[in-house]
Amino acid sequence: MLTCRKWVGAAAAILGLVAAINSAQAQTYPARAITLVIPFAPGGSTSIIGRAIADKMSELLGEKVVVDNRPGAGGTVGTKAVAKSDPDGYTLLLGYTGTLAIGPSLYKNPGYDPRKDFAPIGMIGNAPNSLVVHPSFPAKSVAELIAYAKINPDKVNFGSAGAGTASHITGEYFARTAGIKLVHIPYKGTGPALTDLLGGHIPMAFAPIPASHANVAAGKLRALAVTSVTRSGLLPEVPTMIEAGLASFDASLYYGLVAPAGTPRPIIEKLNKTLRDALAADEVKKQLGNDGTEITPGTPEDYAEFIDKDEKKWSQLVKASGVEQE
Repeated sequence: MLTCRKWVGAAAAILGLVAAINSAQAQTYPARAITLVIPFAPGGSTSIIGRAIADKMSELLGEKVVVDNRPGAGGTVGTKAVAKSDPDGYTLLLGYTGTLAIGPSLYKNPGYDPRKDFAPIGMIGNAPNSLVVHPSFPAKSVAELIAYAKINPDKVNFGSAGAGTASHITGEYFARTAGIKLVHIPYKGTGPALTDLLGGHIPMAFAPIPASHANVAAGKLRALAVTSVTRSGLLPEVPTMIEAGLASFDASLYYGLVAPAGTPRPIIEKLNKTLRDALAADEVKKQLGNDGTEITPGTPEDYAEFIDKDEKKWSQLVKASGVEQE
C-alpha cells in the first residue's frame, strides 16, 4: 500500500506528465485544419464576423480555419454539437449572446450549459441593435416615444426577427426599463420586419444596425437610439439608450470564440493570442467596423466572466418576457 507521501509524489508526477503532454500538444498545434462552427445559416453578422476571424487566424496559424455553418433552433443545434466535440482544439464555436446567454433560458433543453461545457478563448466584440421608427410615427426621441406609449398603453406595436430572438427580448427589456407596455409583432427574420416597418404597417422595430442604417441614412426610417453603451460608428449621430435617459441599458450582442470544455490550457492560450493578433489587423478592423461591430478583445478569463454575467442578465429578461421555446 502506498504511503500518503508516495501518493502525493505519484499525483505530482501524473500532473507533471499531463502538463508536459499539453505543452507538447500546444507546440505542434495546429497540425491540421480547424473547424469553426457558426451556429446560424450563411449571411448576416455572425457569418461576416466568423469568416473575417477565420480567414485571418488561418493566415496566422498556418493551418486552415474552416467555417462550418450549422443552423437550427436559434443557434442551439450547432452550439450543442461543439459542446459534445472532442476537446482537442480542432472544433471551435463562434459564441454569441443569442446562444450563450438567451438560448439556455429560452429553450427547455438546449443541450448544453454555457458555463460548464465550454472553455472560453476570448471575446471578439459587440454589435448593438437600433430602435427605428417609421417617419410618420409622432415620436422623434426615446423620451417622446415613452410619453406616447404611456398615453396609449398596449397600442404601440414593435416588430422583431421572431419570438425569442435578441430583437424581441430587447424590445421587452426596453418596455420593462421604460415602464411602458408594447405589443410584440414577431416576424420570420429581420428582413420581413423591416419591410413591414418601411411600409408603415408597424410603427417601430428593434433591428441590427447593419440592417437598418442604410434606410436611416436614406431617410426612410428614423433611428431613435442604439442599444449599446457607446454610440455606433455606423450611426454616430444617434444617441445610446443611456444618453436617452435609460440608465445602464445595454442590449448589445456579444461575440467571442469558445472551445469544448477540457481543451488543454496551452492550446486555449495559443488561440487567444492568435485571436487578439487577428483583431489587431487593419483588414479585420475594417471588415468588422463596416458591420457595426466594436472590437473588444480580452483574456479567456475576461470572456468567462462576461459569459456568466451576460447569461444572468438575459435569463432574467427572458423569464420576464414569458417566452419559451420547445
